[in-house]
Amino acid sequence: MIRPHRLELPWQEPQALAHQLAHAYGEEGMVWLDGDGSSLGRWATLAVAPQEIVCCRGLPDEPGASNPFEALRGLAPGHWCGWLSYEAAAWVEPGNPWASDGMATLWIARHDPVLRFDLQKRRLWIEASSPAALDRLTQQLASVTKQPKGKPPSIPLTAWHHHTSADHYATGVQRIRDLIAAGDLFQANLTACCSTAWPQGGNALELFVTLREACPAPFAGLIISDQNEALLSSSPERFLQVSAEGAVQTRPIKGTRPRHGDPEQDANLAAELVCSDKDRAENVMIVDLLRNDLGRACQPGSIQVPQLVGLESYASVHHLTSVVEGQLQAGLSWVDLLEASWPGGSISGAPKLRACQRLHELEPTSRGPYCGSLLRIDWDGSFDSNILIRSLLRQGDTLRAHAGCGIVADSDPLGEAEELMWKLQPLLEALA
Repeated sequence: MIRPHRLELPWQEPQALAHQLAHAYGEEGMVWLDGDGSSLGRWATLAVAPQEIVCCRGLPDEPGASNPFEALRGLAPGHWCGWLSYEAAAWVEPGNPWASDGMATLWIARHDPVLRFDLQKRRLWIEASSPAALDRLTQQLASVTKQPKGKPPSIPLTAWHHHTSADHYATGVQRIRDLIAAGDLFQANLTACCSTAWPQGGNALELFVTLREACPAPFAGLIISDQNEALLSSSPERFLQVSAEGAVQTRPIKGTRPRHGDPEQDANLAAELVCSDKDRAENVMIVDLLRNDLGRACQPGSIQVPQLVGLESYASVHHLTSVVEGQLQAGLSWVDLLEASWPGGSISGAPKLRACQRLHELEPTSRGPYCGSLLRIDWDGSFDSNILIRSLLRQGDTLRAHAGCGIVADSDPLGEAEELMWKLQPLLEALA
């Protein structure tokens, strides 16, 4: 545990400081954990020029591959941010089939100092492990000139290549329905991917600023690695949070409707979602799965569900969200809980490993960081993470976007294909 030194600065918006720091230090190694100003998204964190980087690639039995969970166990105390990919599950369940992805399985960096923003009260601090680090960043910020916001290049909707057509997605939905009818599955989260060339002259920071303005979310974030990779997330979903005292929370999302510009129609869509037996059943099923996952690392009898199937509304969608809480067992860490719960139940299915196997058969592309998590370890050893939905991935000269839908016995194949586009469209339109 580190008790950071803090120095309050005059308020500046996160995007303004992000542009200044990127100009001074470059984008590589930048982390920006963002919020939407709500109670869940009150805080933002910004840092550049990492002191240390840990990176793992590959699946078990691949040359040079390394176990990301063991790497996480070996992190030194400090403030860390990064991502863990969906396919890290290969290190938890190597007997299941997993698709190899070109992006890092784990990329995580330690920063000292960091900037911390209270988006509600509009207050700003530097946090660092030593007074010298505070002074160093203070002087550097004073010497950096303000940078105007650039204009990101637009990406036309027609530039995106969809690796799964609407018809093929509907066929995949029907296949999962058949498997459910045969008793093979109860639920599975079928995803699809589209990709395009990385825009000429584009940079990840400008694209993220555009995304956050169009699709604000409480668990958003930008991570730019030192290896020409980046993730840009506007996720509304928390995966696992573990306090320094071991209190655990997860907030699974299942059930989605689009927002509408007309208030009456928007309210009708929200009411339709709340009253949907199908969406409620899907949410409750994942709550049961996550209660079981948390039970592997939490104290017996500590698992509680303070919110079951609650409505939450965001800029482009309505969601049904539940909250599951517990208390970590003595002697176990957040890494043990993360490993026991990986991959997230809300983006895999039930039974989890069988669902992952069937999804591997149906999805033509790997997921990579999508459906993984953006991770943060704070100075005091507390941990927080999101589920990387509503996210864009940069890998070299390629930009990817993914979306998925939870499929149950009474899912309508054409309706699920339509829902897939509700989820993709706000991301693609934001960049267009």
